[in-house]
Amino acid sequence: MASNSRELAKRPQVDPMDEPSAEWGWHGGFPKGTVIAGIVCAILLPLMLIGHPVSVTEIAWMVIPALVIVVGLISNALRKRHAWRR
Repeated sequence: MASNSRELAKRPQVDPMDEPSAEWGWHGGFPKGTVIAGIVCAILLPLMLIGHPVSVTEIAWMVIPALVIVVGLISNALRKRHAWRR
């Protein structure tokens, strides 16, 4: 058991034996990159419908995934906003 909080802060959260990349510092995700990529995809998918004949299938495969991405971005933003309450 650690005697002070500094020892707890130095302890790695990920075991380097399970994930060797944690040893040299590369562990985690790209939170800003994920949000930016989601926004770009949510904008580009419906824009692909412009300029050629559109069928119901094309609408389904362009608009529905864009809506799913938007819902995911909104839920991610709400989860981050309320994370301090946990």
